[in-house]
Amino acid sequence: MPLVVTGSIGIDTIHTPSSSAAEVLGGSCTYFAAAASFFHPVRLVAAVGEDFDPRFLETIRTFPGVDLQGLETRRGSETFRWTGRYHHNMNDRDTLEVDLGVLGEAPPPVPESFRDSQFVFLANAFPKNQMQFLESFPKRRLAVADTMDLWISTEREALNELLDRIDGLVLNDSEAEMLTEMSNPVKAALTIRERYNLKFVVLKKGEHGCLLAHEEGMAVLPAYPVESVVDPTGAGDCFAGGMMGYLASINRTDFSSIQHALTHGTVISSFTVEAFSLERLRQIGIADIHRRMIQFARAVRVV
Repeated sequence: MPLVVTGSIGIDTIHTPSSSAAEVLGGSCTYFAAAASFFHPVRLVAAVGEDFDPRFLETIRTFPGVDLQGLETRRGSETFRWTGRYHHNMNDRDTLEVDLGVLGEAPPPVPESFRDSQFVFLANAFPKNQMQFLESFPKRRLAVADTMDLWISTEREALNELLDRIDGLVLNDSEAEMLTEMSNPVKAALTIRERYNLKFVVLKKGEHGCLLAHEEGMAVLPAYPVESVVDPTGAGDCFAGGMMGYLASINRTDFSSIQHALTHGTVISSFTVEAFSLERLRQIGIADIHRRMIQFARAVRVV
């Protein structure tokens, strides 16, 4: 089934306790599309500015499953930029600088050839822009969104309207607490699913894995044990990309299928954190993913 994603393509500067990377390729849409492409073709809709280095475009093209017909290079505009610094635990981070660039402008148009997409992922962006994008896909079968604390704080009304229109939501545990004012992640996930009548909610817990609240039941999954975390940036977007890429490849959305999809997202995101930007994903192939999937299955087996 056709899969499409919209969100940001950005230029990141990242500082970690042990190293830094200046002006590297980033953005929610970028990470999602790269990860999803290992499992299923993915259509990308996003905008960049005139300052977008052609080498970044070539990097995205190294993932052959990504369709770039929906990528707009906007004259007179600048690409979204983000600078952040991670704490020693590599879970918490501070945003040092943000330049919205094209993200503060009108969203890019959806190509006519993309409008038959049935699996739709709304990567992190203004909720109003996510809603506008969603309406471009009348044949959608599964629409899933990501969000962030900023929109929960400043765009609650628009976010509520979006959540009433989608089928699934991916967010982290602190965002779920903000949305529900509940510190218990299980109660928060169940409350969000029931409040907005969602098919499922995936609550990300970083190094502690994830929680699935589905209309058919609940499930938990640990994170893959990574020996060396270099850069956590984009891990959540890759997690969502792996999940949605797998679901689109099997054309199913039942409880068991989403459980399996979460394992794909967990494994692909475990590669992402092993290097800055998309460098680690560029080094691996589907055989590497399958080997790690087997290792992960052995690690979580309880019977």
